[in-house]
Amino acid sequence: MGEIVLAAKCTHVPTMLMSEQEGPVKGKRQPAIEGHYEIARRAKALGADTVVICDTHWVINAGFHINSNTRFEGLFTSNEFPQFIQNLPYAYEGNPELGDAIAEVATAKGVHTLSHRLDSLELEYGSLVPMRFMAREHEMKVVSVAAWCTVHDHDESRCIGEAIREAVEASDSKVLLVASGSLSHKIWSNKEYAPNNGTFTISSEFNRQMDLRVLEMWQNGEHATFLKMLKEYSEFCCGEGSMHDTAMLYGALGWDKYTAPCEVVTPYFPSSGTGQTNVIFPVQ
Repeated sequence: MGEIVLAAKCTHVPTMLMSEQEGPVKGKRQPAIEGHYEIARRAKALGADTVVICDTHWVINAGFHINSNTRFEGLFTSNEFPQFIQNLPYAYEGNPELGDAIAEVATAKGVHTLSHRLDSLELEYGSLVPMRFMAREHEMKVVSVAAWCTVHDHDESRCIGEAIREAVEASDSKVLLVASGSLSHKIWSNKEYAPNNGTFTISSEFNRQMDLRVLEMWQNGEHATFLKMLKEYSEFCCGEGSMHDTAMLYGALGWDKYTAPCEVVTPYFPSSGTGQTNVIFPVQ
């Protein structure tokens, strides 16, 4: 019988890659990188063999979609930030049976979901950036779930999370579940970026204060209260992918029945106007 052994909300900012290159960002994102290392070490200690990543950089407009290929390999250049992420090599094994099972369970629960095994369907950088660092500590198979949901509601994503847990428990996989996305996500406008030292600053003090309060709630286990504000938080603070990754995470953990105190493993930091962190959600 399978299980989700660990869950986390993770940053995937491109500056993590730049932090390992010569230039003005070198070394600046080491705390975020260390957070990914720590999450991978914890997952390894708990026996995880697969990571399921809810990726807010995979945009979808109809249905839900899962990248369930047998193997992922290639060179990735971001069409959003080709100056930041270019020719990034990757090679990971997949867990196609688990991806297919998640789609089947979700569809049976009334949320139309398709699983794909296509060599031409790339992983997005919301999956590739975390794996770039986590794989250094622990090699895992990868399943990527689209979580930039443009016409979906949080209840549907909650159902996807429930399907992830049910499919995992019916399998023989031990899973690290990652919600890959930011907290607030109001990126600096192009003309404001340079004057505000945009790489290292937040674009809204309101958003920063909301992010810090959310982290406090998570650390205190006040998840039922947070979920009551999830919709407004994602709207007013421009949550990445409307925070469907977070809805999926909570769906897998029991939604408002989840009460575990969370652990912040990377202190909150601003990046290009957005609010970022790495947080472990212990599985109850």
